[in-house]
Amino acid sequence: MELTLASAFELAEAIRDGRTTSREVVDAHIAVLERVQPVVNGLARDRFEAARAEADAADARIAANAGEELPPLLGVPCTIKESLAFTGMPNAAGVVARKDVLATTDATVVRRVLDAGAVPLGVTNTSELCMWIESENRLYGRTRNPYDPSRTSGGSSSGEGACVGAGGSPFGIGSDIGGSIRLPAFFNGVFGHKTSPGIVPNTGEFPGGSPGEGRMLSKGPIARRASDLMPLLRIIAGPDGVDTFVRETPLGDPETVDLSGLKVVVSEDFSYTPISRDMLAARVAAARSLADAGARLRRVPMKNLRTVIGLYLTAFDDISQKTLAETLIEQGAAAPRVRSLLRRGGPHTVATRMLVGMEALGARLPERQAAKLRVAGMRLAEQAAETVGDGVWLHPSFATVAPRHGGIVARPWLIAPALTFNLLGLPVTQVPLGLDRRGLPLGVQVAGAPGNDHVTIAVAMHLEKRFGGWVPPGRP
Repeated sequence: MELTLASAFELAEAIRDGRTTSREVVDAHIAVLERVQPVVNGLARDRFEAARAEADAADARIAANAGEELPPLLGVPCTIKESLAFTGMPNAAGVVARKDVLATTDATVVRRVLDAGAVPLGVTNTSELCMWIESENRLYGRTRNPYDPSRTSGGSSSGEGACVGAGGSPFGIGSDIGGSIRLPAFFNGVFGHKTSPGIVPNTGEFPGGSPGEGRMLSKGPIARRASDLMPLLRIIAGPDGVDTFVRETPLGDPETVDLSGLKVVVSEDFSYTPISRDMLAARVAAARSLADAGARLRRVPMKNLRTVIGLYLTAFDDISQKTLAETLIEQGAAAPRVRSLLRRGGPHTVATRMLVGMEALGARLPERQAAKLRVAGMRLAEQAAETVGDGVWLHPSFATVAPRHGGIVARPWLIAPALTFNLLGLPVTQVPLGLDRRGLPLGVQVAGAPGNDHVTIAVAMHLEKRFGGWVPPGRP
């Protein structure tokens, strides 16, 4: 077993069985992170020595075990998005004004991963305020793509995507309000899952805490192997008594999903922005693979998705208690002014300054127009759920493979394929589909009906077998 290629649960089993030790597994992943960190910059802060001590403690517990049921991830390394509270670790989300803030509690998802026995290697970089798809900030710097450092690794969970994609972590935990799990997973060639609303608590993330945010924001796993997604989801799912949006929801089993006869919707005419030939070809190959397994393909024109950004922004505004400017000021930052937004340098990135400016302009949207957009968003969600039914929907992850750094700051509409599913409230799994001729990851999103997370994950597992799943950087 190559320790930095195996799935998290394969590693857990090997550690329990004595075929390897937690210390060997942790050291192997630390070695990868130490090698790639100077270039990739995925970690905001490491905790390597603490992780080694925890690995030794896990090995001692296994050696002394006398029939005790051991935690499912005992001794397995992982990484955690820095915006999720993890006691004693930074919790700044790239905001310079929070540079000295250390978490004093654990986010619910972090606590559940720790209770399952996982060994965190560190916390990973995010975009400033987790509000952009390129993770660059004035606190930790820029995270780069392990397949090509001149390109983005996505955002806002980019450090997670980069560390997992580089082979430095079997899995990580991220959050997604507009593609923040799936875009880093796509750009870094690994799997990511945005859950159905109301399954996983959002408790303990900065920024966060707005009423109703669970309609669009979800926590979920990023993993190098599809087989880890559902077991990880079972670990982090369920009410915590704090996030009132989360309810007890039965989770299905991917192994029970029969692809024969499964409806597969392939969206057409959904965007004004051209999708690259490579991305379209990858989706066609995925659809054909499912058809070969007996699935029923259905191509559906979706021109109504062309207005999704306006609908999404209206819905996002409805769940936001504070503007970005108010959030920054609350954390001790100076009030953003027109002059400071236009000036180079300073504590905020170009993307943050642009978003604050756009937010100020958006505040002038008349209520009558906003109400129409809300109704249109709800109708679109109803239509999408009806179209998908109990099947799945194949949708491009992005217009192209990972773009070069800064290439999307002036083109925010490019994220429409990802934020579509936050607006619609559907579960969606990001699936890698090999590399293009330049060695950059290809992929596709697999969405399903609310509560059918296991169906999209089952399709991801099938596609992994067909296309090979994650291909480590530098390997053919």
